Amino acid sequence: MAENEQDMKAELERLRAENEALKKKSERVVTLKVSEKGAVSVYGLGRFPVTLYQEQWAKLLDLADEIRAFIRENQGSLKKKE
Repeated sequence: MAENEQDMKAELERLRAENEALKKKSERVVTLKVSEKGAVSVYGLGRFPVTLYQEQWAKLLDLADEIRAFIRENQGSLKKKE
């Protein structure tokens, strides 16, 4: 019985370690790719990539300060994805 219990404890520890490794692996890395249609796709922000054409990204990036200000002003109404 003691050997079986030791095997179960060893298996439990192995599974815990594997679970932690998977959690760390799932921390998303943001990557950029050129889409089939020649747009810029950003992967790793959510389930699907965010894809915009270069001029759309330029407009969005030009608005970065305004977007940050909007987020600060609306902090109470906005949710965080964790």
